[in-house]
Amino acid sequence: MKKIIASPLAPKAVGPYSQAVESNGTLYVSGQLPIDASTGVMAEGIEEQTRQSLTNIRYIVEEAGYTLADVVKVTVLLDDIADFAAMNGVYATFFTEQMPARVCYEVAKLPMGAKVEIDAIVTR
Repeated sequence: MKKIIASPLAPKAVGPYSQAVESNGTLYVSGQLPIDASTGVMAEGIEEQTRQSLTNIRYIVEEAGYTLADVVKVTVLLDDIADFAAMNGVYATFFTEQMPARVCYEVAKLPMGAKVEIDAIVTR
């Protein structure tokens, strides 16, 4: 059975999908754009965008009763791979021990002109 997870602290989905779905003890968090739900404004710069995307993931993960320590896999999409080091510096402040598996890709474009989009898989 699946359960839809939605945090009021994270931005609403910008399309026909859920913020996250929990199924059989695993939480699948949709790609999070760097939008502040309280203002509807997208952060500027890769560091701030990375911080906001990961903060949104944290809100959703915590809404479902998990913590960032439970994250097992992350996918990072960048509109410019030259931003990898800057993204990685912020990312390292969110995941400090037993880091999740991760992939990072450069993509042609992201929704709403974002520089980064991040999703996660979470389990205990």
